[in-house]
Amino acid sequence: MSNPLGVNTWVWTSPLTDDSLAGIAPRVRDWGFDVIELPVEAPGDWDPMTASDLLRDLGLTATVALVMGPGRELVDAPAPIIQSTQDYLCHVVDVAHRVGSTVIAGPAYSSVGRTWRMTPRQRLDHYEQLRQSLWPVVEYARSAGVRLAVEPLNRYETSLLNTVEQTREALTGLPPQHCGIALDVYHMNIEETDIAAAISAAGDRLFHVQVCANDRGAPGNDHLDWPGIVTALENVGYDGPLVIESFTADNATIATAASIWRPLAPSQNELATDGLAFLKSVTAAKE
Repeated sequence: MSNPLGVNTWVWTSPLTDDSLAGIAPRVRDWGFDVIELPVEAPGDWDPMTASDLLRDLGLTATVALVMGPGRELVDAPAPIIQSTQDYLCHVVDVAHRVGSTVIAGPAYSSVGRTWRMTPRQRLDHYEQLRQSLWPVVEYARSAGVRLAVEPLNRYETSLLNTVEQTREALTGLPPQHCGIALDVYHMNIEETDIAAAISAAGDRLFHVQVCANDRGAPGNDHLDWPGIVTALENVGYDGPLVIESFTADNATIATAASIWRPLAPSQNELATDGLAFLKSVTAAKE
């Protein structure tokens, strides 16, 4: 198995800026990563063309993370909010196109941390509204050669999509070549009773994978069945990157949002490099 290996800049900073990327990207390249994941928290935080030039010179490729902060909603929200969220997602598509990413990934349905109770009928109605809200974004992404990967989150961060099964149901009817699923093993460890089976259920709709330890530390420093995870990814034919996603505790907003209350590694650099070394070892064992 030879998936590209990547890391999200949230390991070190939030929000990403041109200056912070200029400092992070060369280290990421020198450590041996193939991919760097770039979050778009707010339009204009960083310049896509500057990033594209930098990554090209370093020989890195990019993936792009969409960010559903407060006020970004595609379901059970006023029409102007849904429209502004669609506009934001289309902007993220533009960013991805400019930096050469073929995927944007994240919880493209509701702001992170928004939870509410639903009857079964209300849930189905929300899924239908989500499909309607996503359709123009998916069409816009298709025209740009970018795919949308929708990420289920754990129960403490959303009540809409927690599992692969729910996500597949919610995306029914949207074009499977252009709208699929992003999986994060952190959330899967909480919500899926069998991670490998959930990966199998995602099947050919699996567009993106984020990895970390069960506590958001370095992959491998945990209780997860990584050989089983890697085998399941191989069995569904997933050849995209495995991207380490964790978060810095230095930014109060992101640390609170991600519940980072203690150090998850001796240093953020070691979280990345130890995780990279482990991922190389566990994927090499499958070759």
